[in-house]
Amino acid sequence: MDTPHSVNIEQCKRITATAIDSVDAFSDKQIMLSYSGGRIAVSGNGMKITNFSKTSGAFAATGEITSVRYMAKGLSLKGKLFK
Repeated sequence: MDTPHSVNIEQCKRITATAIDSVDAFSDKQIMLSYSGGRIAVSGNGMKITNFSKTSGAFAATGEITSVRYMAKGLSLKGKLFK
């Protein structure tokens, strides 16, 4: 069973999330997170991770947040195009 998670964005300047399994990649422009349902891509400018706890799954970052994208587990873009 998937662990329920949440994502909260405050004034496009702070993002917090729960039930995060790992931080896969990060830069000042993008942060890639994994959770039980797939991946989350957080894009923006001046992004900084302020908190991540693998044991509790808590995550927080600050910066100018411009987008948040969910990517489902399983098929890649190539796999979806060439079924």
